[in-house]
Amino acid sequence: MKKHAIAIHGGAGTILRTLMTPEKEAQYKQGLQNALLVGNEILSRGGSSLDAVEAAVMSLENFPLFNAGKGAVFTNKGTHEMDASIMEGKNLEAGAVSGVSNLQNPVHLAKVIMQKSGHVFLQGADAELFAKKMNLPFQENDYFYTEERYKQWQDVKDTEGYQLDHTVLETGEKKFGTVGAVALDVFGNLAAATSTGGMTNKRFGRVGDSPVIGAGTYANNHTCAISCTGHGEYFLRAVVAYDISCLMEYKGYTLNQACNFVIKDKLVKMGGEGGLIGIDTHGNIELCFNSEGMYRGILRQDEEMYLGIYE
Repeated sequence: MKKHAIAIHGGAGTILRTLMTPEKEAQYKQGLQNALLVGNEILSRGGSSLDAVEAAVMSLENFPLFNAGKGAVFTNKGTHEMDASIMEGKNLEAGAVSGVSNLQNPVHLAKVIMQKSGHVFLQGADAELFAKKMNLPFQENDYFYTEERYKQWQDVKDTEGYQLDHTVLETGEKKFGTVGAVALDVFGNLAAATSTGGMTNKRFGRVGDSPVIGAGTYANNHTCAISCTGHGEYFLRAVVAYDISCLMEYKGYTLNQACNFVIKDKLVKMGGEGGLIGIDTHGNIELCFNSEGMYRGILRQDEEMYLGIYE
């Protein structure tokens, strides 16, 4: 039996203490704590890492401050298009979905796709049809509306620009509002899950790295489980999540070495900003980012909870 552990993130970017009120900081930390406790509860009673990461990400999707599920940003059409993926390291099985609307928990659909569809990746209206066939819960548009997200969209809706989660225009603050979780269960199995509402004012059915297996999410019991957050175009091009695993498997890197090389060297040279959470088969955890901050947390068996926001 191994000691179980879980790590989560709620997005990375230019997250500055000077722009955060104590009340808002407390709210973000409450959201992170809720997700950790939900995932840890499953792990502590011998549940699977797959169920733990799903539950943790669903908790973050249900929390309106994070850009996933309930707090998803607006597209240029004034709608919400959500993406998610999940993967377990035991058999390299995975499920993913992109461009779905009104679905309460996209990460849950990703898991159902993995287990019941015979496929890995579904998208758009047909993925919604599959979700309805599986009796997954949907919500009206009002459920996904938050005043902050609406104001972010109003700032750019008549332009060809977009925003990375949100941009405080006078300060240049930006956040990559993806949520994710990675976990190790007592049986030594790894899993990872990621979910996002994408970019404010995104057009043309844009899809980032979050639902793409190997780019935003990856898990392999021989190496690690990874969930990414950042400027998705760069994470797609660098195949970040799989690259971490490859460096460990083929070059003998530790999780720490692989994460630092990809996030703080390779990605920086490309101009990519963001971060990731990772866990290996020994329960080592990395919370690695090249931005000003990342909403993040760790809960290991028999240890105190860690929560962080700034660098």
